Amino acid sequence: MDLGHLVEEKIRASIKQGDFDHLPGKGKPLPKDDLAYVPDDLRNSYRILKNANILPEEMQLKKEIVQLEQLIAESEKCEETSRWNVQLTEKKLRYNMLMEKRKLQSSQAFRQYSSKIERKFGW
Repeated sequence: MDLGHLVEEKIRASIKQGDFDHLPGKGKPLPKDDLAYVPDDLRNSYRILKNANILPEEMQLKKEIVQLEQLIAESEKCEETSRWNVQLTEKKLRYNMLMEKRKLQSSQAFRQYSSKIERKFGW
């Protein structure tokens, strides 16, 4: 049984009755896609990760780097600070290796998209 025809009839009836006349945002342009600057081959993957509330590996590393930098800046104990500095160095190396491997740093689309993400996280 084809439900497409039935759905189309319901939509037409609702339009005639004016059910869609007072919807929020009517007559305004659609909001821009958050992933508009992500390269096409990565966009669907990022959308799936975003919907699952999972950050891509490079963004997760960046988040951890910022957290470690904040801990180090607020820390007074030398023993903990040296341990965090080691972790910070490891994470920065991993991040740089990942970026080099993916060659995203040279991508204009990645720079525009990553700056949006960093602003959302307050980096």
